[in-house]
Amino acid sequence: MALITKIREKSGIAAAAIAISLILFLVGGDLFTGNSRFFGGSRNVIGEIGGESIQYQDFQKKVDELTQNYSQQAGKSPGEQETAQMREQVWNQYLLDLAYNKEYESLGLSVSPKELVDMVQGENIDPQVRQQFTNPQTGQFDKTYVIQFLKNFKTMAPAQQQAWASFEKSLAQNRLRTKYEGLLRMSTYTTNAEAQKEYVAQTAKVNAHYLYVPFYSVADSTIKVADSQLEDYLSKHKDAFKGQNTRSIQYVTFPVIPSKIDTASFYNDIKRLAKELAITKNDSAFAMMNSDVKTPYYATLAEIPETVKGQLGSMTMGGIYGPFKNGMSYSIYKYGGVQKDTLFTVRASHILIQAPKTSSDSVKAAARKRAEGILAQIKGGASFEAMAQQFGTDGTAQQGGDLGYFKNNGSMVKPLENAIFGFSGTGLLPGIVETDFGYHIVKVTEAKTNTRYKLAAVNRTIAPSQATLDEVLRKADAFASANDTKDKFEAALKKDKSLIMLRGDKIPEGSAGFNNLQNARDIVRWAFNDDTKVGAVSTVFQNENQYIVALETGSTSKDNVKIDDFRDELMARVKGEMKAETIMKKLGGVSGTLEQMAQKYGAGALVETVNDITLAQGVLTSAGADPTALGKAFGLKVGQKSKPFKGDAGVFVMENTKSTPAPAMADLTMYKNSAKMMAAQRTSYYINEAIKDNAKVVDNRAKFY
Repeated sequence: MALITKIREKSGIAAAAIAISLILFLVGGDLFTGNSRFFGGSRNVIGEIGGESIQYQDFQKKVDELTQNYSQQAGKSPGEQETAQMREQVWNQYLLDLAYNKEYESLGLSVSPKELVDMVQGENIDPQVRQQFTNPQTGQFDKTYVIQFLKNFKTMAPAQQQAWASFEKSLAQNRLRTKYEGLLRMSTYTTNAEAQKEYVAQTAKVNAHYLYVPFYSVADSTIKVADSQLEDYLSKHKDAFKGQNTRSIQYVTFPVIPSKIDTASFYNDIKRLAKELAITKNDSAFAMMNSDVKTPYYATLAEIPETVKGQLGSMTMGGIYGPFKNGMSYSIYKYGGVQKDTLFTVRASHILIQAPKTSSDSVKAAARKRAEGILAQIKGGASFEAMAQQFGTDGTAQQGGDLGYFKNNGSMVKPLENAIFGFSGTGLLPGIVETDFGYHIVKVTEAKTNTRYKLAAVNRTIAPSQATLDEVLRKADAFASANDTKDKFEAALKKDKSLIMLRGDKIPEGSAGFNNLQNARDIVRWAFNDDTKVGAVSTVFQNENQYIVALETGSTSKDNVKIDDFRDELMARVKGEMKAETIMKKLGGVSGTLEQMAQKYGAGALVETVNDITLAQGVLTSAGADPTALGKAFGLKVGQKSKPFKGDAGVFVMENTKSTPAPAMADLTMYKNSAKMMAAQRTSYYINEAIKDNAKVVDNRAKFY
């Protein structure tokens, strides 16, 4: 009996063990990878909005649906940029459904079927509908196109019906957002006291005489700051130092450059193409089929490279010219003669003295007089380009006024276009040209012409061969394998000076790239991977024409701000406070006029004067717009002198020498409206931030894409 009892006991344990093993077999993979439903599947949660988790699979399914719709409509797969926009669209839809809609429902906001019909085909057509249904002949919205579309709706393909349903849904959501923002915008209010404060800030003026000792006048070497002081400052000013999830890296690049063998092979290819281009009958088709970069068959001077332009006069019909180098590309040309265009092309420069048409007559007269004076100087021998750089008031000034090439097709304002194309040859136009923008001094640098040149161009770019790519990859892989720790990585950089090392500092989590790397999302994802710690070395990444091996050197967290995250800024602020104490202690023992105080203080002390400054736009001579100093100046009585006080970048002793109060104003409507308008412009942003904050939005998309 005892033996049987033992067997029964053991069999129970065995059965339990088998049951547990089966459970672990079925769900164990998920349990140990963090994907189990028993533990919330945190690794699959792409975000959280309003307390609701968004699973990666559900999110990606919606992205896939948009991708499929895009491919059907565009006839091609979306690129990386389009895909990123689709992910953003899906995320915004989740925000609407899980955060915004709760706010709409709590206020009883809705869009009725009748209202939606009115938006699509009624009296109040939505701007998006107007944009979609325009008459191709007039370019204007035509309601008959909408009605015809809706009549044929049931006979359309399912994909088109689905697209329209999504469009209507977005119309309703946009209208809800407009209603909601409108309600909150109407709630903004500016009090009389606020309007009065704004009026006084813009109108009241003071003259000030002040002593200023900038912090930089005290040598940094005399100030010693301990980390404990930085910690103390950070703890007292947490709101000024918001944390952010970032990573810092060092990375070595291995550029892929065509080898000598690649270059020799390329030249042989160019020679072969030149021979074939010379004998081909359809030279334009041949050039197009064999070019890496397509160029116009009939080209104006503006479209022809400078190196080619200089040889146009000596080219003969059917001749082959080149190769001409442009960066890593080479071009060969077959000349086929000229053709006259219906439009003329010209190149010109200008100096614009701005005086918009809304300006007063006195402003226009002053601008015209200045322009005429500059024109006279140029006629007297002054350099047009130098005068443009000195007096030009638009974006062409730094280029000596160069407007580049343009045609008489309305691309320039009419008076300027008429003056330039009405001028023969090259040189300075004799008079000023007036437009709605002001007054122009004009120089034609290349005469107008309507000649187009028939040039069949074969443009080829030197590219590395597969053997070259493989060799560079081998070097990068060998480096990564041999230097897989921080110490080895840094030692290799010191030893081999030929290695190209760069830094990426404080890269945000969602960045698509950093520095000059435009498509480096794979490197950013590696840097933020949970398994990547400071000191980790990556495998090899390919990025355009180079291979990259990275070392993670730093990490910051929005939830755990450390002094190293803001060390430079903290150091500057703490040093500023310590320097302020030193300066004020020294100034505390001196007296007399500001000039006498400066003399007693010694090197570094400045005495300056400013007149008619306002609180809204006041700027001090050396200290700039220091709000503490400006406030102190307005707070003093005329003739009163302050005690030494700390400003943003130095220590002041301020004296009010004249005060001009704001005149009494009974009607503050203008200032009220201005303040209300500014508040209304910020409403949309504040609403978005408040709703996201209230919904406690957690965005983990950067961990998945």
